[in-house]
Amino acid sequence: MKKRHTMIWALAVILQIGVAGGFLDMNEAQAGIEEVTTLGGGCFWCLDAVYREMDGVRFVETGYAGGHDPDPTYQEVCTGTTGHAEVVQITFDPRKVSFEQLLAVFFTVHDPTTLNRQGADVGTQYRSVVFAHSKEQEASARKVIAELEKEKVFRNPVVTEVTRLKEFHRAEDYHQDYFRRNPGQGYCQAVIRPKLTKFRHKFDDLRK
Repeated sequence: MKKRHTMIWALAVILQIGVAGGFLDMNEAQAGIEEVTTLGGGCFWCLDAVYREMDGVRFVETGYAGGHDPDPTYQEVCTGTTGHAEVVQITFDPRKVSFEQLLAVFFTVHDPTTLNRQGADVGTQYRSVVFAHSKEQEASARKVIAELEKEKVFRNPVVTEVTRLKEFHRAEDYHQDYFRRNPGQGYCQAVIRPKLTKFRHKFDDLRK
């Protein structure tokens, strides 16, 4: 019950920041210009499945970011030696969904307090990270995290990294829309489905 209240409070804090902070460029929103951001929160299959159900999200692509290998493969990233994180790159319509709302979902469906780990998935490739595409996104993400820390929303410190995106590498085709294409797979049932259920329950008004 305590964890449930913590997540609800986290959502309230983030959305309040989004309204009060004015980070959303209303001219862009009114013009319908699509924006892009890149998020890492453990196995990219999980975030991929969640954001595909979010209203205002136009496109989701799994991939790798934050490393030094110019052409990483999944097998190489899994070793943790390339420096990449598994990420999803999200193209969204700011008229329908704000960057802060994307962050609200992000901080709800993964644990931002475990360093280089999400459950049984361990390694730097599973780190919690926001790869901002603009100075506005970077400032917004940092302010959200600062507020979550100030309000002690989580029992442990938030370790989510915030940095500017340098390069995104699209993952192999079989990693795209993985949950929909492999619903009966063990990992999908044990790990991804509970995250989807949490998203559907807490963000029903943000679903397509």
